[in-house]
Formats: sequence, structure tokens, C-alpha cells
Amino acid sequence: MAQFYIGVDRKARRCYGFDEIALVPGKVTVNPADTDPSFDFAGKKYKIPILASAMDGVVDVKFAIAMGKLGGIAVLNLEGVQTRYDNPEEVLGKIASAPPEEATKLAQSIYRPPIKEELIAKRIEEIKKAGVPAIVSSIPQKAERFGKIAGEAGCNIFVIQATVTTTKHIAKEYKSVDLGRLCGLFKMPVIIGNCVTYEVALELMETGCAGLLIGIGPGTACTTRGVLGIGVPQVTATVDCVAAKKKHFKKTGKNVAIITDGGMSTGGDICKAFACGADAVMLGNAFARAKEAPGRGYHWGMATPHPNLPRGTRIRVGTSGTLSEILLGPAQKDDGTQNLVGALMTSMGNLGAKNIKEMHSVEIIIAPSIQTEGKVFQAAQRVGMGK
Repeated sequence: MAQFYIGVDRKARRCYGFDEIALVPGKVTVNPADTDPSFDFAGKKYKIPILASAMDGVVDVKFAIAMGKLGGIAVLNLEGVQTRYDNPEEVLGKIASAPPEEATKLAQSIYRPPIKEELIAKRIEEIKKAGVPAIVSSIPQKAERFGKIAGEAGCNIFVIQATVTTTKHIAKEYKSVDLGRLCGLFKMPVIIGNCVTYEVALELMETGCAGLLIGIGPGTACTTRGVLGIGVPQVTATVDCVAAKKKHFKKTGKNVAIITDGGMSTGGDICKAFACGADAVMLGNAFARAKEAPGRGYHWGMATPHPNLPRGTRIRVGTSGTLSEILLGPAQKDDGTQNLVGALMTSMGNLGAKNIKEMHSVEIIIAPSIQTEGKVFQAAQRVGMGK
């Protein structure tokens, strides 16, 4: 990776985001109907390689059931309103109706009551009763306790997630979490997040996890990059962590799933994530727009209600269609936010990739100008030069 001087004796590495690359059409094309975008994870195949983020404005029990029946994965946040309140619908209504200037303060007060552990099992059992997998998320400090409860309730996948996760955490106030011990302790597969670098990804893979979430602060409802100034553009972060995955596989023979988490605003961005080597992607904003989403047209990050340093904001995303329309179509808009699976399969066909594995080998070019060519044409039309 090329390095540049940004001042005297200070080098910086050039990194890339989705807007700066494009995918080159293949020499051979495939009928989109003949492509297979499914996602193999921990011995189970999911028809849709897209996960819904563990955010309270995105996933509740009803949404998780709907997503599961369509063949995807929805992650329920065990740190949120679903496990703090017997009737979370009422609480979500308050967040959605709060004036913008009061939303964060209100969220902080709403997330202050303690988690009711009996609700962890109840929510998982409600999801399982519908005949779909139950996937839940917890911060590392609560993972052992919540993971035990979740496992006994029949949880299928457990996600251990924090803003930045490493195996080498230093703390004087509390005992650091041994992620490797937890992965060995749990009977269900574990996904760990979030990370963005080769070295950390490689160390996290050595814990025995089944998947990694890639992305720090790229989401629309997260202000981590603005508040803390940290993060790596998702193209470079994904490619670097895929390199770690390949090294880990060569050493152990174990395939750890790379899941690009956040920063994708259109179907095209999702396609680029797979071309960068992702096995699946995780989205929040797109699903917050679904009629089934509990946020009622609003979206907020998991760190929004942090009592000391909120790193997120409640944003109005509106409602653009049903979950089925957003994933499978028919699209009602041409902005790339609907029929995401159809967009992926069409892209795969034009790239000559029959499955996600073949997507990992398509040609990528650095092409930031490709985002502006349409605008140039529109400007030309306005002055009578468009052809």
C-alpha cells in the first residue's frame, strides 16, 4: 500500500471508500437468475447474504421473524429496549415522536433502566417459535452472562460487539474479557466486532470466532468518526481483513466469515463490498426504512444513548417500502435502496460471477470520477449539450 508524506517525517497510508472504486464488467456474463448469492455460515446456508444491524430502530422480534422467513439474518440487541421493557412498542414511540433537540437526552433516560434477564430468553423464544433462527448481540462485558441465557433459550448465533474490539484490552477498573474463552464456552457460533485492520482481525480470528464484523463508524446514524476521529474507509478495511482471513485459513483450515458492517447506502455499494472479499454485509439504514422496522421511520446508533459520550444521532429515514420490497423488490424507487438482492444478482451476472466466492475475484478499479459522470451529463442537458 502506497504511503505519502503529510508533513515532515510523517507518513500516512492512502485508503479507499466505496465512492472511489468501480467494478469492471466481466468477459463472460451470466443470467442473473442463474446466480447464487447465498451465504454459508457455520454449516448453515442463508438465502440472503445480508444481516440487519442490532439497532433498536431496526430489529425487534417481529422484524427478526420477517427477515428470517425471507432467508436473511436479523440481529436483536440485548442491550436495548427489547430487554429493558415488557412493552417496548410504547418506548419506541416516544423516541420516534421526540423533537430533534430532545431525542438524544430522551434516549439516555430510556436506556437507563436495567436489563431484565428474563426478557432475553423471552425474546429469543418468541423468535424461535416462528421457526426462524434467533441471533442476538451483546457488548463484551455482558457477553458471558447473556450468552449463557441466550444459549439455554436456543440462540443460533451470538454476536459480541463493541465500537472497537481487540484481544488486548487494558483496564484497571475491571477485568478484561477473554474472547477466546467465550468462543470456546458457547455452543453456538460467535461473531465478533468491530475491527478494521489486518493485525487485529488476525488476532480476533484466533479466538475461534466464526465471523468478524468490519467497520468502525461508517454508518449514517453513527458519529464515531466525527466524535472520536477514528475509522478506516470500508473498501480498505474489508480488503485488509480479508487478507487476514486468507492467512488464518492457510494456517488453520478454518474459514472465518468477513461481514462488512455499515457505510453502504445503495445496492451498488453492497456489490462493491462483496467484490472486496466480504462474505456478507450488515445494514442498518436500509432496513430502518422498512414498514416492519420498529423505529417508525427513524434510525439511531447503538452508542446514541451512551450516558457520558453519545456517539450517534437519531435521523429521519422515512419509510420506503416493506422489508420484502427492500430486499427482493419490485423496486418502487431508482435510488438503489430497494430490491437489494436483485441488484446484487444483476451485478453478479454482468460481472460474470455465479456466486459470492466468484465475486471476490472480479476486477476493481479506482474510479472516483464514475460518481460524477452522471452529474456532468445532467449539467450538459441543462445547457443543451446532452446527447
